[in-house]
Amino acid sequence: MKKVSKRDVMRSELIGQDVEVISPHEASFTGVVVDETKNTFTIRRLGREVMVPKDHHEFHFTYQGEKVLLQGSEIQYRPEDRIKKIR
Repeated sequence: MKKVSKRDVMRSELIGQDVEVISPHEASFTGVVVDETKNTFTIRRLGREVMVPKDHHEFHFTYQGEKVLLQGSEIQYRPEDRIKKIR
């Protein structure tokens, strides 16, 4: 089985993916991405939705059974542009 690359995750649909949010200023938490804009993710955790800025955060996505670390600044595009621009 092929190892999942960072690029594979960056080019995929992130809504619906399990994610762990890592912040330099707050405790990390896990949830599911329910919406995405150019600068933010909306993540459902513990029955509530939390808006998280992409910039200054790291995201561990679980993609095809593997954890992949992405810097928020690497994916700071509108979803439709991110899929096209990441080569």
